[in-house]
Amino acid sequence: MLKAVAQTNIGKTRTVNQDTVFVSMEAVGCLPNLFIVADGMGGHKGGDVASSVAIESFCEFLRGAASGEEVLDVMTSAARSANDRVVAKAAESDELSGMGTTMTACTIFEGKYFIVHIGDSRAYKITEDEIVQLTNDHSYVNEMVKAGQITHDEAKGHPRRNILTRVLGVNDEMAADGYVAEVSAGSVILLCSDGLYNMVAEPNISEIIKTHENPARALIEAANEKGGTDNISVIVINI
Repeated sequence: MLKAVAQTNIGKTRTVNQDTVFVSMEAVGCLPNLFIVADGMGGHKGGDVASSVAIESFCEFLRGAASGEEVLDVMTSAARSANDRVVAKAAESDELSGMGTTMTACTIFEGKYFIVHIGDSRAYKITEDEIVQLTNDHSYVNEMVKAGQITHDEAKGHPRRNILTRVLGVNDEMAADGYVAEVSAGSVILLCSDGLYNMVAEPNISEIIKTHENPARALIEAANEKGGTDNISVIVINI
């Protein structure tokens, strides 16, 4: 049985919350449950429009998809459909031009997690012993880390750390990453925007999840206590 809590917060410095979260413990189309974090970007209004349109379009595609397809295939197709919808929406007005969003979407069943991911929102797995990042950031600094040009610690304070190499809704072509693996009972899957992990260190994230009755709220509070320089969104899924 799954249990999930979610929360999104504007943070302490932003005037608009451009993050959108979605949680459904019931079936969405062919998926038995669905959890999504999307972190929008682009102008004063563009980011929140991009993230909300992307999630709406993703779910709409799933509801119309035929059953029997491979899970990651249908989720990837849903992400492509969402990309097309955001691109089309951005073309409707100069105010929305160039908007885009990250998206990390997850479904869990038959002892496995299935994740489709674009951008630098993240999915983690937390067990009694460790916290593991499941997704790969599509960011300029992460590419530099992988190339050995900078360290993980240097990446955290790098002036170009907010530049994304992949995003949903900016170009007609979009490549999403897919992940699937077994997940054991007692584990926790965390989806979050960068407003959390840029403020709160991973060991602290893990400790908060293990010790708080409402971990989503506690994570938001911790990020704001550290400065809250961005919108903060979290979904905590207990397996």
